[in-house]
Amino acid sequence: MKRFAAFALTCAIALPLHAQNVATVNGKAITEKQLNDFVSLLIEQGATDSPQLREQVKQELIGRQVVVQAAEKAGIHKKADVQQEIELARQGILVRALLSDYLEKNPVKEADIKAEYETLKKQEAGKKEYNVRHILVEDEAQANKLLADLKAKKVSFENAAKEHSIDTGSGQQGGSLGWSTSSIYVPPFAQAVEAQKKGELSAAPVQSNFGWHIIQVEDDRALEFPAYDEVKDQIEEMMRQTKLTQYQESLFDAADIK
Repeated sequence: MKRFAAFALTCAIALPLHAQNVATVNGKAITEKQLNDFVSLLIEQGATDSPQLREQVKQELIGRQVVVQAAEKAGIHKKADVQQEIELARQGILVRALLSDYLEKNPVKEADIKAEYETLKKQEAGKKEYNVRHILVEDEAQANKLLADLKAKKVSFENAAKEHSIDTGSGQQGGSLGWSTSSIYVPPFAQAVEAQKKGELSAAPVQSNFGWHIIQVEDDRALEFPAYDEVKDQIEEMMRQTKLTQYQESLFDAADIK
């Protein structure tokens, strides 16, 4: 009875240990923890935990182990170029893990995001956005001829843009560039837009590195800064990237680089 009890106890202890392995490949165990860790990574990327997903992951782990063992048996892992790739991959993983750990310990706080939002909002205060159309051509003579025809009302802006503009994207929209701040345009174009009044055509064609522009400002309005909830995520990400840049710079400053 004592021997039977001891055997039963051994089985009771061994059973959970055996259950921790989901498979073995040529005697090498694939543990339940490895499976769970892989599943967790997939869930972070948007997958949904399910028996089907776990079976797929299990088969993936088995497949990898089969191929890895074959590679090691063939001595592939000892090749210089393979070792270099493995080392680069290891370094990349460590870099990502370090930066992730830093952000986890130094998160961007809600109060900081709100403060940055208010700063950006103040910077944009008083600025305008413009509803602009343009016709882009390659040479000044053609631009002057089109401008004269537009002012004489021999042709409509929309038709001239569709027929002559080499900016085919806006050209097919009658030259429309839509609403935006002038800061998105190249300097000569932006300066012309800011100087023109609503409804005005360019006094003269405007040259940029793209060619010659005939510009019409259809309307302008005070820039409406987006609500906090609309831009919170973008501001947070921007601040996270700034934190990481500053952290990496501090590491470089502290390092003994010769």
